[in-house]
Amino acid sequence: MKEIVVLSGKGGTGKTVILASFASLAQLPVIADCDVDAPNLHLLLSPEVKDRGIFSSSKVAVIDGRLCNSCMECLATCRFEAITTVGNKSVQKVAINTDACEGCGVCMRICPSGAVKLAERESGEWFVSNTRFGQMVHALLAPGGENSGKLVALVKQKARVIANQSGARMVLVDGPPGLSCPVISAAAGADLLVLVAEPTVSGQSDFIRIADLCNHMKADAVLVVNRFDINSEISDSIEREGTLRGIRCVGRIPYDDAIPIAMANVKTPIEWSDGPSKSAIIDTWKRIISRT
Repeated sequence: MKEIVVLSGKGGTGKTVILASFASLAQLPVIADCDVDAPNLHLLLSPEVKDRGIFSSSKVAVIDGRLCNSCMECLATCRFEAITTVGNKSVQKVAINTDACEGCGVCMRICPSGAVKLAERESGEWFVSNTRFGQMVHALLAPGGENSGKLVALVKQKARVIANQSGARMVLVDGPPGLSCPVISAAAGADLLVLVAEPTVSGQSDFIRIADLCNHMKADAVLVVNRFDINSEISDSIEREGTLRGIRCVGRIPYDDAIPIAMANVKTPIEWSDGPSKSAIIDTWKRIISRT
């Protein structure tokens, strides 16, 4: 089983569309959408959910009103101002603002009546679905949820288990953009990282950063320049930066008006037309397969 992770130093490079196109070309891969903060691969693949579960990753304080004696010691101690008073002056209790609570546990330690406990916080949800290209594992982190890197690791773990159980020969991972913890979690343990860059000033800068991260992780990586013909000079410069870091360009995909039309019709460029992007993506995929 091989694991290919598609990444980009910034959002908007076309990473997800390219990953979906690769999924249409592979032979029943297991697909994982690890962009858990803002997933959108499901918009192209129309998954039918067959299993789901809650992701809990952090703690939150919970007060048992039956045990609370309204001593207010927790109120004075909480440095995050997550504890407030409720009720009138004659019958006053304390309550937890779960959005502000950091789960540090100080209130639980100083509570003389043992009314405060730490409980698991529901931070998101994961899904296992069927798509027209194969099984898919995806997830959604709750707004303001923490530990997205752990949720990414959970998605990848489930995808690997499904691949082993089903005999799938490949796991295709749509990684999150940028360089943060979720990106590192998505890249860890992959057989090949595919870095999608766009020929803009910010696109080149962000490609250099993620290329340096790949080198720091000692990961095998290749470059794909999307919409290369909107600025051939910067495209050439991006390729040179990749070569300096041992990252070879395996594909140049041209700008194609058919791609947004395909997306509006919930299709990949491979399914939609025979335009210039389709042949470029197919050639790119063949070069990637030859590396794994």
